[in-house]
Amino acid sequence: MILSISERAGSARERLLARLLDAFGAALPPPEMSLREVAARIGTSHALLRYHFGSLSGVLAAMLKAQRSRDNKALLEAARQSTFDDFVVAIWRTYTRPEQLSRVRGFFYVVGLATYDSEGFREFIESIDDLTVMLSSLAEREGLGTKEARDAATVTVAAIRGLLLQEVLTPGTRPEDAVALILRIRKDRSVPRSRPER
Repeated sequence: MILSISERAGSARERLLARLLDAFGAALPPPEMSLREVAARIGTSHALLRYHFGSLSGVLAAMLKAQRSRDNKALLEAARQSTFDDFVVAIWRTYTRPEQLSRVRGFFYVVGLATYDSEGFREFIESIDDLTVMLSSLAEREGLGTKEARDAATVTVAAIRGLLLQEVLTPGTRPEDAVALILRIRKDRSVPRSRPER
């Protein structure tokens, strides 16, 4: 069977991405590392990386997407047996492990770039809604309506990411009971308000 040019290019890109993930593990190349240095680390040319990923930012976005997809597969398995609250705790534990700090920094770096070039980072942007989708599904399973479940999931993920950003910028300042606070906010939003007595 003869592969098309696009299929050959796709598989070459995937092979390069696999080498990047093997070389850097759970971390990401730091933004100050040049594309040439990244290429040397995996034994290829910077021209080849530029061809398949465009730039160091493209490399970071592709690696993040692949790493998060791998994390989310494990989280999804946990979600099958979890409550909404259990799943929030699992997400928080996954992304606050010390070995995740490089990746969390890389995530916010790429998000910052994507705010200026949403088309260039379209694939990455579309991939970051996955946790919201999973949490929304759990909230529906626990009895919330579709819109209410989506809102609860959106606010919860935003709170998690906000606290992670705070930790990156000012380490050690996030509340000790951050997850409890996030869950309390969610419950306060979803509890129907009773009418005041007259």
